[in-house]
Amino acid sequence: MDFTQLLQVISAGLIIGGIYALIAVGLNLIYGTMRLLNIAHGEVIMVGAYTTYWLYTLCGVSPLISMILVAGLCGLIGLIICRVIFLPIIKTSKSVDILQSNSLLIFFGLSIIFSNVASLLWTADIRGYSYMTEVITVMGVPLMYNRLLALSVSVIVCLVCYFFIQKTMLGKAIRALIQDREASQLVGINTGFVYYISFSVAFAMAGLAGCLLSMFYEITPFMGLPYTIIAFVVIVLGGLGNIFGSLIGGFLLGLLETVGVSLTSPGLRPILSYSVFILIILVRPKGIFGKGVY
Repeated sequence: MDFTQLLQVISAGLIIGGIYALIAVGLNLIYGTMRLLNIAHGEVIMVGAYTTYWLYTLCGVSPLISMILVAGLCGLIGLIICRVIFLPIIKTSKSVDILQSNSLLIFFGLSIIFSNVASLLWTADIRGYSYMTEVITVMGVPLMYNRLLALSVSVIVCLVCYFFIQKTMLGKAIRALIQDREASQLVGINTGFVYYISFSVAFAMAGLAGCLLSMFYEITPFMGLPYTIIAFVVIVLGGLGNIFGSLIGGFLLGLLETVGVSLTSPGLRPILSYSVFILIILVRPKGIFGKGVY
């Protein structure tokens, strides 16, 4: 592998790693604040991808504008699901174990509903569109503008989310809730409001990831599950409840995947991801950065 090929592999890893981070940060935000594992997270990505596709093909709306619309739509969906389904469950669950088991069943049901409704409405046909496919050469590496856009947006949104959690009062409330829910309630933090924000932000980030992916990947009703699994790998890699860990973990996994695939075979990509997952579970169960928010 020469230097140009190495740069090409690294750039591909950073691009997909940025999207992995975008997906995983949102998933980890819900887990950290509410102890809920959203296994329907990938279906929100699918909703974002389809929304972007239809806005572009039917209405001529640029994906650059669709990013805002999709993030708002998916954030609203998250807010409604939190208010209608999960807040009542949180109030009635007598323990965290009961809450987690009930939420897993509900998220599984939501996953099935989202994917099958999409299949019913739009069939299982593979869809896609061309946008910003012009190529720019950077240090001898040819890169499409849409992939550079995806990397830039992913990094910016993840950093904004991180600094929001670090520097704002609401962000500090989220951090407090991640670290100790009972103590947060005792000091007067409005946990219900924090739950709303966490769900909305997480769903908005997933929808945005779907918008970015739609520019250069295939769109199907069942495209979400692989990204849900990848997000789980990332948050285990970075640490459950650790937002900064998810950000770094996404880029690490993206680089590991692309380097591994370049040295072996593209068909081994899932095996590489799951091998990382198993290795982290065995060697460092709390993740590279451990539990917490940094």
